[in-house]
Amino acid sequence: MLLEKLLAYKELGIGLIVLLVLFALIIRGLVRGRRNRILRDLDPRKIGIQDIDRMEDGSEFELYLQRLLSALGYKDIYKTTSSRDFGADLVFTDREGVRVVIQAKRYGVQHPVGLGAVQEIYTSMRYYAAEKSVVITSGRYTESCKTLAAVNGVKLLDRNDLMDMIDLFKTKHREEVMDLIESKTEVIASKWSKSK
Repeated sequence: MLLEKLLAYKELGIGLIVLLVLFALIIRGLVRGRRNRILRDLDPRKIGIQDIDRMEDGSEFELYLQRLLSALGYKDIYKTTSSRDFGADLVFTDREGVRVVIQAKRYGVQHPVGLGAVQEIYTSMRYYAAEKSVVITSGRYTESCKTLAAVNGVKLLDRNDLMDMIDLFKTKHREEVMDLIESKTEVIASKWSKSK
């Protein structure tokens, strides 16, 4: 009799464990489905910095930025083709009618964006007949990248700026997001000097 009760409890315990595992898998599937739906839609009203960090590659980040620019009300937004982008991922016209090129870099904080991003976006300006250039990253920049950008008037928006843009957009402060994107970049004189 005692053995039968123990076997019944054992079966009940196994059944409960199976139910808990199934419940956990269902919850996990629902959470993943929601996250995948958000990333698939790339809706700027739903995307947060954690979603950007989970993006598979840079092309999703580019599409997100394109949709963000569109939601902000910018006109003439063009996403370049990845094989022949000439250094720019997005081209758009700002509120003053000035053409702007953007390079999007979805990088981790531990892998800073280097000189190449500034070199590429700056040289793309001539091809796209743009007057302004911007690099937007989900990470940070090297010091040499910041220096080269400042000398050439390339606007750098880092992870903190991106989080500000997301928060401002979601709280309907769209003009402030546009101000951040369009704000003037202070150009510094070259730090290079000829050795004697």
